[in-house]
Amino acid sequence: MTTSHDPATPPRTTVRIPIASGDEIEAWLYRPEGEGPHPAVVMAHGFAGVKAGGLAPFAERFCREGFTAVAFDYRQWGGSTGRPRFETSVPRQREDYSTVIDWAIAHPEIDETRIFVWGTSFSGMHVVELAATDPRLRGAIAQCPLVDGLAGVTMVPLSRLLRLLAVGVLDRLGSLLGRRPIYIKASVAEGEWGAIANADAIAGLPLITPPEGTDWNNEVAARSLLGFGAHRPAQKAAKIQCPILLVVPETDTIAPVGPALRVAQRAPKAELLRSRAGHYGPYEGGEDHDNVLRAEVEFLHRHAQ
Repeated sequence: MTTSHDPATPPRTTVRIPIASGDEIEAWLYRPEGEGPHPAVVMAHGFAGVKAGGLAPFAERFCREGFTAVAFDYRQWGGSTGRPRFETSVPRQREDYSTVIDWAIAHPEIDETRIFVWGTSFSGMHVVELAATDPRLRGAIAQCPLVDGLAGVTMVPLSRLLRLLAVGVLDRLGSLLGRRPIYIKASVAEGEWGAIANADAIAGLPLITPPEGTDWNNEVAARSLLGFGAHRPAQKAAKIQCPILLVVPETDTIAPVGPALRVAQRAPKAELLRSRAGHYGPYEGGEDHDNVLRAEVEFLHRHAQ
């Protein structure tokens, strides 16, 4: 366990949470001032993202507002262990969320009845699924969320999609033979070869790029792209019983807006904020960061009472 503290920011402790597989999840634990137990927010990044790539501004603000923030890296990413590196698995990432929620519930300084989950972009998919299936949650925040994998897949031009799937299949077959993963860039400019290729992806990349020295290089194992379309948590929206805030950009070329709006319509206790920007607007340095963060803090306070 290590501690980092800048007088201008809340203190942060690095903790390691064991998983049944034998790997460890690395998390940043932000403890608010005052006597606990405190409400908590469990947080993780989106597709090919790590906690060092833009989660600290959210976690620090939540901590200043009296919430324990637990920002973690999925196994195989960032400071967490697990191989091969840079592989995204929807089931494993959801399991990691649940593992960290379990850890938070058991923590003596956290109020187990006031635990929220927060996700952004691809992890919005996990948040919606958890909100629909985990009755322990007090609330959820899904920011610029991908909530329907099939809808996300259909945004990709057919020729690129077929090529991505072909490389993904080759990578999966190679994994069965013990071969090293085939890596592709996660975010690239339009016309370049990578998982997400458009102007917004490359413009927003600096906002989620972690500091030099972080185990991250804008790559993802091609096998990660297989099976996304089968994950459609938006279809469970009516089962969400906890309050959920959906932060949906006015325009989003990466996560389809329509399914997120339908979740806001169908979830019984949903709240909707239409962000005045694109997919990366909510991140620090984005044009709608302050507005989004203010709304998220207000949501947390309102439902932590």
